[in-house]
Amino acid sequence: MTRIGIILGSTRPNRNSESVGRWVLEHTAGHDASFEIIDLREHTLPLFDEPLPPMAGQYQNPHTRAWAELISSFDGFVVVTPEYNHAPSAVLKNALDYLYAEWNNKAVGFVSYGMLGGVRATEQLRLVAGELQMADVRAQVALSMVSDFENFSEFRPAARHEGDLQALLGQVVSWSRALAPLRQAGPVAATV
Repeated sequence: MTRIGIILGSTRPNRNSESVGRWVLEHTAGHDASFEIIDLREHTLPLFDEPLPPMAGQYQNPHTRAWAELISSFDGFVVVTPEYNHAPSAVLKNALDYLYAEWNNKAVGFVSYGMLGGVRATEQLRLVAGELQMADVRAQVALSMVSDFENFSEFRPAARHEGDLQALLGQVVSWSRALAPLRQAGPVAATV
């Protein structure tokens, strides 16, 4: 069965990514795939500390090997990202930067939130996904801190977001399946 990881892109106290991630998970019924939350709080990765670039695939540290094993086990991802200063969180970018081949040929969709829906964070993440040879899907959910959160903290999404989320989930599952032959063929060599 196709496995999709829902990455919570914030580790802050009082973060909103946990409630948004649960909302995503609650709406996965009807999609022929298994979904699992990947909480970056549970996968403590220091600022990138490997002696070799991730493209080498020669991970030295136990935390990197554990992260690589986890990410390898998924076929695609939904990334729940906040927007901090027009960008994704540092902890999310760091988690992506740790690996290379483990991300290759996997689909990714973005559920973002921020004052303007987190769209600028997603724009940057789409560039990163391309470099990691991930297929980012077109559908996106952009949640406003003003209208989708009460007091900027209690998640109360507008009903219109459910259609966007269903489109995103459908695209991530479909693209994850379509990319399976490429994943089975192995990672594509990258140029340095």
